Amino acid sequence: MSFGEEKRDAEHVNQTTGDAPVEASIQEYTPAEAKKIIHRVDRRLVTVLGLLYMCSLMDRTNVGIAKIAGMTTDLNLVGARYNVIVLVFFIPYVLFQPPATVLIRKIGPRLFLSAITILWGVSMIGFGFVQRWDQMLGLRVILGAFEAGYFPGCAYLLSTWYTRYELQKRNAVFFLIGSMANGLSGILAYGLIQMGNLGHLSGWRWIFVVEGLITIVFGVLGALLIVDFPEESSTSFHFINARESDFIVSRIAADRDDATPTPFALSSYLSNGLDPKIWAFALLALGGATNTYAIAFFLPEILHNSLNFSLLQTQCLTAPPYVAAALVMYLSAVFADRHHIRGPIIICNACLGLIGLPLLGFLKDSRIRYFGVFLATISANANVPATITYQANNIRGQWKRAFCSASLIGAAGIGGIIGSTVFRDQDAPRYRLGIFVTMGMNALIVVVVLMLMWRFSVVNRRGGVLEGKEGFKYTL
Repeated sequence: MSFGEEKRDAEHVNQTTGDAPVEASIQEYTPAEAKKIIHRVDRRLVTVLGLLYMCSLMDRTNVGIAKIAGMTTDLNLVGARYNVIVLVFFIPYVLFQPPATVLIRKIGPRLFLSAITILWGVSMIGFGFVQRWDQMLGLRVILGAFEAGYFPGCAYLLSTWYTRYELQKRNAVFFLIGSMANGLSGILAYGLIQMGNLGHLSGWRWIFVVEGLITIVFGVLGALLIVDFPEESSTSFHFINARESDFIVSRIAADRDDATPTPFALSSYLSNGLDPKIWAFALLALGGATNTYAIAFFLPEILHNSLNFSLLQTQCLTAPPYVAAALVMYLSAVFADRHHIRGPIIICNACLGLIGLPLLGFLKDSRIRYFGVFLATISANANVPATITYQANNIRGQWKRAFCSASLIGAAGIGGIIGSTVFRDQDAPRYRLGIFVTMGMNALIVVVVLMLMWRFSVVNRRGGVLEGKEGFKYTL
């Protein structure tokens, strides 16, 4: 996998730092040799993490497909029971994220990420054998606890390997691979439903059993292939040697001078919460996640009940909007990295949502409403890597980066709680409450980004020491 040509100022950043060992490590390789090393990192790091994230998204959102495939009747999901099942996942998902970003640094990414993947795969198999709705409720809590560390851990790990203006493409490809789950899970689920009555299990139960087994297999592969932090990765199954590890670390040191973590101190770690921009980034994540999860959990239901597509049509028509979102996500990331911008991309994506959601919610023609689904899905998904990269570009320090990743994804979990409750059965077939809430979240994103861009531009013009580093500039 190759992610294209990197700008020279991203590959050899700030080589006049005066740090001779850093310069020597960077200049040890020609640009062509350096590019080969980075592409090797791409293939190993981004691809493996993306595949496991695909399992994560598939396992947390497959209840939406199972619901219209018979789970509602078998588990007597009357009233708000389905919404509660979706919602409870996010309570442990939010609570366990801050300690998870500390544990990944202490335990190491390879062991930590692969272990939690296997554990949530095991719990996923259990979903196929529940007999009452409250049993599924308990399993969703367990699933949320195990999945809590994966996404913030990956966001943190990726940020330690790449310079600031290489990162959005990598985040986009990571999320693109993961979001394939939302596009393909409908088609896969339709095939699994045909296994109904095999082994005396309903078709919707096979969705959980088979996808849980797939997750366990990927988790075992992750134990072999996930790499640790760059300063430790020369021991990761000969992925890179010590000289190449020094080269990676030196690039990060030249870019933002935070390649090596300071000793952990709880008071110092928590004091990062005093930085208001961290909570501004968290608001962006909350707004984006509300849209992303609302679409992921309820798109099959909207297509089936609101646009009157058949079960087969519904399972197949969930894929095209995610394919379009993946294309926009990657192209916008290439543009953003090339031109060193973040905020305008997020605003443009949010505006797509402000166009697509009214088309979906207020018009009558099913074809136009389905086009609105495309715009809303593109908006929600393309902003995930853009938001993660926006905060990563404007934060320095390993533990501050870890805290920010946890707060960002924790806020996204709260967005998941909101997104899981706003599309209610009693609002069918128009789901006006869900449409208004998701539109409001896109408006919130636009306002917060404009405020951040204004603040960053003012501080950049003022100059001086920013984020503890002379010459550091915020990315707009």
